[in-house]
Amino acid sequence: MSTQFIPALILTLFAGMSTVVGGFMTFFVKKNNLKALSIGLGFSAGVMIYISLTEVMHSAESMLSAPFGANFANIVTFVSFFAGILIAIFIDFFIPDHIESDLFCKEGNCNHKHRIKRVGLITAIAVAVHNFPEGLATFLISSQDLSLGIPVAIAIAIHNIPEGIAVALPIYHATGKKRKAIWYSFMSGISEPIAGLLGMLFLKTFMPEWTIGAMYAAVAGIMVYISFDTLLPMAREYGENHHVITGIIGGMFVIGLSLLFI
Repeated sequence: MSTQFIPALILTLFAGMSTVVGGFMTFFVKKNNLKALSIGLGFSAGVMIYISLTEVMHSAESMLSAPFGANFANIVTFVSFFAGILIAIFIDFFIPDHIESDLFCKEGNCNHKHRIKRVGLITAIAVAVHNFPEGLATFLISSQDLSLGIPVAIAIAIHNIPEGIAVALPIYHATGKKRKAIWYSFMSGISEPIAGLLGMLFLKTFMPEWTIGAMYAAVAGIMVYISFDTLLPMAREYGENHHVITGIIGGMFVIGLSLLFI
């Protein structure tokens, strides 16, 4: 295994397993007390948007310039960026972010706990599917540039915590079993390191540099979509708009400042 893949896999595992942290928080933190997450989620969005539109896109253009030339590299980067957004939209279309309990057990003989449990199970599946491109993004960026991969992994980890809560909370309330709630939060997060392993397999086998550049731009598109479609709505759910804006600006400032010294 190439040495640069090891820290990339570790970061991807760290980001994915933060859903388990959210699962443990279910037992002693109520959703009402999580408004402080609003700034943290906004911060994560700021980090991911800034990195995507500056460093990641620039790196993609650099990788594509050698085989295609500067002008055509810009076109490939542009197309790949929006291809990444389309991939994320495609996933959203088939696996919606929010699963409403009204979708399940509409029959009158369905009891309340059974409905809650089914919602938890479907939410776990939805989170697992949505986490897959995040894991690929974390691994791909970390394997190419660890200084960019670390803040991306931290940003994704922060937003995976409330996802772990969303999975574990209904399971725990429906079954009363802590182990089962933690298990489902673990299963929803494990798709990220699995995506990292698949990414490593592709990089080690048949991917030329220009393909990596195109994927890099696509990953930027995926991260921008995740930020606007998942992170920011979730941040607004936990806090007020000025909390979200504070987090976004803070995230952009901190990551931009840190990149100046790398």
